[in-house]
Amino acid sequence: MTSLKVGDKAPDFSVINQDEQTVSLSDFSGKKLVLFFYPKASTPGCTTQACNLRDNVDRFRASGYEILGASADSPKRQKNFQTKHELPYDLLADEDHKLLNAFQVWGPKKFMGKEYDGIHRTTFVIDENGVITDVIGKVKTKDHAAQIL
Repeated sequence: MTSLKVGDKAPDFSVINQDEQTVSLSDFSGKKLVLFFYPKASTPGCTTQACNLRDNVDRFRASGYEILGASADSPKRQKNFQTKHELPYDLLADEDHKLLNAFQVWGPKKFMGKEYDGIHRTTFVIDENGVITDVIGKVKTKDHAAQIL
């Protein structure tokens, strides 16, 4: 769904996390970043994906990556998700969809014959200079780390 592609500058953002503290793209200047968008905290596919990244966080950090998750959930819901599954990275609470729209991952979806607007599960890999180096639209929730590393 997104028209952002490899080589594009990642959209700048400032969004609150699960602790209601502001997280910005500039916080990761000089670092590589995995920014994954997921439809809803604590749902089965999103939990599987987030835990797969959690289980590989040491590999990511050894390769110089930081990880951020993002959805339209409230900070409280993100905090509960993070705590329950011991996620060692921030979860962004984009309730107003500014981040989702900037990365073009919010839009029409179909499920069981119904059409509705929602988040398209997409992951962006961003280099130290804020340039997108990979866009993963067909996310394998059980083995997402292998798609990135």
